[in-house]
Amino acid sequence: MFEQISEVPKHEGKRIALRGWVYRHRAGKDVAFVVLRDSSGIVQCTVKGSEYAKAKDLLIESSVALEGVVKRDERAPGGYEVLVDKLDIVHLAERFPITKDQSKEFLRDVRHLWLRSRQMTAMLKIRSTVFGAIDEYFRTRGYYEYQSPMFTGTAAEGGSTLFEVDYFGKKAFLSQTWQLYAEAAIFSLEKIYTIAPSFRAERSSTSRHLTEFWHAEVETAWQSFGELQDQGEGLVSFIVERVLEKHKPELEILEADIKALERVKPPFPRITYKEALARLKAAGMDVPYGKDLRTLEERKICDMFDRPVIVTHYPKEIKAFYMKQDDDDPDTVRGMDMLVPGVGEIIGGSEREVDIKELERKLTSQGEKLDAYQFYLDTRRYGSVPHAGFGLGIDRVVQWICGLDSIHEAIAFPRTMERITP
Repeated sequence: MFEQISEVPKHEGKRIALRGWVYRHRAGKDVAFVVLRDSSGIVQCTVKGSEYAKAKDLLIESSVALEGVVKRDERAPGGYEVLVDKLDIVHLAERFPITKDQSKEFLRDVRHLWLRSRQMTAMLKIRSTVFGAIDEYFRTRGYYEYQSPMFTGTAAEGGSTLFEVDYFGKKAFLSQTWQLYAEAAIFSLEKIYTIAPSFRAERSSTSRHLTEFWHAEVETAWQSFGELQDQGEGLVSFIVERVLEKHKPELEILEADIKALERVKPPFPRITYKEALARLKAAGMDVPYGKDLRTLEERKICDMFDRPVIVTHYPKEIKAFYMKQDDDDPDTVRGMDMLVPGVGEIIGGSEREVDIKELERKLTSQGEKLDAYQFYLDTRRYGSVPHAGFGLGIDRVVQWICGLDSIHEAIAFPRTMERITP
């Protein structure tokens, strides 16, 4: 029976059977050192005697099955090695194209192979846990998972970022968000969430933008703006907690800031947009009122707190039509962004506008045709209630937790303005 490499320490002094891929290889006159990898880790395997002839010419990423006795060796990766007495070559690989010091663009060109690296493997494990934590957080709080269509006939986040597609001769768009269709469902289920891809045709070639990204979205009937902010920081804290519980070895491989993640506990600092501008001005960054915050400015705000920050009450002119105007400050909306160090915004959300006349006015002012939004406006005609929701960019969360320079390294196959393959 084959074991995972992570089980090697439990077999000290005993025989073990392993299978995997050659991660590193070095051969001398009479001995070959093979570092074997599988999904759980790496281990050094020493091959002598009758099996040496098979091992000496192995190439990186050849797949093998082997057996041997486990011995403690502090010089070996993980502190153990396997003294191999049986080796079977499952497939002798061709010369592997990835060597040391390759450029990031080249590694994206061969991403289908770079996925095998320890860094990508560590990221993908953490990413899987992030998705699972989101599910766990909402399901244990009485939320229903709900899906909305990927093809839509209307914009939700701005027409300039829509991907237009030919839908049997009609104009349609790839979904920017589930929100308009989600708001229809809260009158049935009250508390709903989803995890799904979203598509934004943003002409932004930055370290935090993808044209196809994974979105966790939530919508809750009867929820206030304050409760929405509590929910956002609760979700993010829960995700980080789960990652720290399961993935400290992976975080160490990625050289992530574990101590900073351990400080991610509610409550998070909360400041208004106006307060953010004042703080930025004091730091030498003069942002005109009414201008949205750029990545540089969001990161500067996070540096001031060294932890996630919630910024609220943005000017209504720069936010989506569905965000509710604040009664105490009519120039602003009850909207919020959550910013995290090194990345910037990971959550955008708001209390939703319930006044149908106000929604019609905003849509008309933005040049939208009301006929296309009648299904949405109907939700305000029949039993409208206060409600709120947000969207969390999962890829940005992974980028932040893993301490990655670019969101392109936080997903298996990134889709950007310049890249549609592999």
